[in-house]
Amino acid sequence: MIIKKLCIPLLAAVCFSCGNDPLPKPKAMLRLDYKKPEYSKVDVRLPFTFEKNINADKISNIKLDGINNFYGVDINYPSMKGTIYLTYKKVNATNLDTLLRDAQTLTQKHTIKADEIESIIYENPEQSVFGMFYEVGGNAASQSQFYVTDSINHFLSGSLYFYTEPNYDSIYPAAVYLKNDIKRIMESIEWKE
Repeated sequence: MIIKKLCIPLLAAVCFSCGNDPLPKPKAMLRLDYKKPEYSKVDVRLPFTFEKNINADKISNIKLDGINNFYGVDINYPSMKGTIYLTYKKVNATNLDTLLRDAQTLTQKHTIKADEIESIIYENPEQSVFGMFYEVGGNAASQSQFYVTDSINHFLSGSLYFYTEPNYDSIYPAAVYLKNDIKRIMESIEWKE
């Protein structure tokens, strides 16, 4: 009798303890929060200065080749698994056309995977900085590229690359954030000579 009295409430508790059927979670977007960008002037052994986001790692891999007037600078963003690569070359009487063509060809190589390539002309006559910014949409290897020059002495190009297989939907928030950093680099270029 005692067992019957215990079994009935226990059985009732087990039967009624189950609630509604589980529901799948609603679809949602991954929320990625990045620190608000703060910029500081970079003035190292280069023929130009610029501003970079202080949230990036310090500049690394400054490659100097004084013979060929070539300089390379990497601005790393480890939390986003991306790097902005800057390449500086000295302009002479014969190489400006080649430098411009090479920068434009590099961007056009991404048309195989890109959904679109938007080009935006950049001009800052006060600092003698003229160039082009390219925003590459789709699963291309590089999401943003640019070049700037004074057409007489200086030529700087830059590209954004991520250390992951290109999946535009996944890298889009980071690509937008770093696109703004690239535009800030372009806008803050000052030639030293």
